[in-house]
Amino acid sequence: MVSQKDVTSFQGSRKTARAVASIRPGAGRVRINGFLAEVLPNPIQREIILTPLRLTGDLRYKVDIDVRVNGGGVMGQAYASAMAIARALVGYFKSEDLKRLMLEYDRHMLTGDPRRAEPKKFGGPGPRRRKQKSYR
Repeated sequence: MVSQKDVTSFQGSRKTARAVASIRPGAGRVRINGFLAEVLPNPIQREIILTPLRLTGDLRYKVDIDVRVNGGGVMGQAYASAMAIARALVGYFKSEDLKRLMLEYDRHMLTGDPRRAEPKKFGGPGPRRRKQKSYR
């Protein structure tokens, strides 16, 4: 049985999606909201989530990771989960080589992505588009 001291939590976010990854010693199982990551129905979402694990190599088989994710859309949740998993792996193994590898592959896997949707403005259907006007 794993004690509470062996479990550590790391956070990840993308837009309005928030993910918390709990990492502990184990056999390499990764669960997203209770489902195994390898059997998620959306293949693109599955690839995004498993990317940090592929970069880690054989170290991934030494830990179990449980991710709780909510808010946002499907892709936002996938990127938030990937960030939480990447941060958990780097924090758990405390490896500078692993951290450098993650940053070289995709900087936003550890640091976050500040982009947000621009709010709608008056005078048009969206944030930038406006009704056309003709003077002749």
